[in-house]
Amino acid sequence: MPDHLHVLLQLGDADSLSAYVDRLKSASARSVNQCLKRSGPVWQRAYHDHQMRNEEDVKVVARYVVMNPLRARLVKRIADYPHWDAIWV
Repeated sequence: MPDHLHVLLQLGDADSLSAYVDRLKSASARSVNQCLKRSGPVWQRAYHDHQMRNEEDVKVVARYVVMNPLRARLVKRIADYPHWDAIWV
């Protein structure tokens, strides 16, 4: 998606969600700024999270995430979106 990111992950015992999000935002902001030859914030401070309780929830959310570019009309077929990859489609 051009203006936001969906991530579906399973946390382990080692890291909290906020630690993971902080590392993701930091590393990606460095890369974006380096590519654009600029500096400054890339991400908003806040993020939205949703805890899933069972395997069926995971499948529903994964399908939603994968199909988002199609719903946003970025592509006519999801296979045409270069950044998708999932086993739940």
